Amino acid sequence: MAASFYDSLTPIRTAAGIFDEALYAPAPDDWYICISDVRGSTAAVAAGKHSDVNFVAAAMIAALTNLCGELPYQFGGDGAVCLVPPGDMAAARRVLARVRSFAARDFGLDLRIGIAPVGALNQRGAPVRVARYEPSPGSAYAVFRGGGIARLENAVKGRADDDLAAQAIIEASEDDGEPPDLAGLSCRWTPIKASKGRMMSLVLRCADHREVHADLGRLAGLANLNALSASMMRPKWPPKGLVREAKARRGRVPLPLVMISTAIITFVAYIIVHYRIPVGKFDPNRYVKEVHEGAVDFARADESLCVVFDCPEDRIPVLKEYLEARAARGELNYGMHLSDHAVMTCLVVSPTDGQHVHFVDGGDGGYTRAATQLKAQVAGAS
Repeated sequence: MAASFYDSLTPIRTAAGIFDEALYAPAPDDWYICISDVRGSTAAVAAGKHSDVNFVAAAMIAALTNLCGELPYQFGGDGAVCLVPPGDMAAARRVLARVRSFAARDFGLDLRIGIAPVGALNQRGAPVRVARYEPSPGSAYAVFRGGGIARLENAVKGRADDDLAAQAIIEASEDDGEPPDLAGLSCRWTPIKASKGRMMSLVLRCADHREVHADLGRLAGLANLNALSASMMRPKWPPKGLVREAKARRGRVPLPLVMISTAIITFVAYIIVHYRIPVGKFDPNRYVKEVHEGAVDFARADESLCVVFDCPEDRIPVLKEYLEARAARGELNYGMHLSDHAVMTCLVVSPTDGQHVHFVDGGDGGYTRAATQLKAQVAGAS
């Protein structure tokens, strides 16, 4: 029942399909939008905490899906968006408060969170329309249009709409002291090295996403704007995210003990995937193929479009020239960050049934650094 609205949406099998507005449907008025954002993410990334920021951003998604089952959600590097049905609203508030405390206690990060009914956004002329990107069954990822996400995000960040901000607030007292259920949240892959040139992280704000996305692919000489190549995907042990995963797993158990069990679990998983050893229903070859094909290296919400892709070195100046020209004409605003790698944060509900989604961000704070440039460009233009 919880996911009935989301289940009814037509699955989009290709990334290009997310630009088909006919596939977006209004979110029900009585559903709730949850927003999270790491305050001071730019400084945290500069201090080398990029992977922590990604992990904390994905924690809200993990906690809410473990509470409710399959939900519409989106990852944005230093924050996330999720829709929850009305029957889970009270429990979702507690879960969000727990995740905020987890971010502060285990990572020293200040996670802003908020929740508001879709109807409150509709009343403000900022609707929420949702589409379901699902490259393979079980790996659904939401994209949003309408203006509601940006409106609530600005309210939670204290930029506008004090009434909505007051409605969305979650008090510290709503945390009951229980640790959040973050089962399935991990980051076990090595950084994905660019094989064509550089990993380009772009955060764009424009009216016509389809045209700009197509132009970027044409100018880059790429059939698809993807960050991952199968040849560059390698599991590693111990994973760089071992401590992060242990913190997510520990509950009330002392961290050193959980570190030991997590090390054993991740070692066994590494052997199985690295040597492609089938175990029961788990087919490592199929799993790696699903990771490669279904990794989410984009986000679309309202007028914002974020993409991470492996860009040929000699095409970078061409893309910059194109974006600068369109920005000068007032047709878009953008931020760009270049790195030699991308990173993945993973939510694995069931590795045997295809229920796993892998969130990609550009290395060294790709989305966060690109968004900082975008804000500066908008401020300069105004």
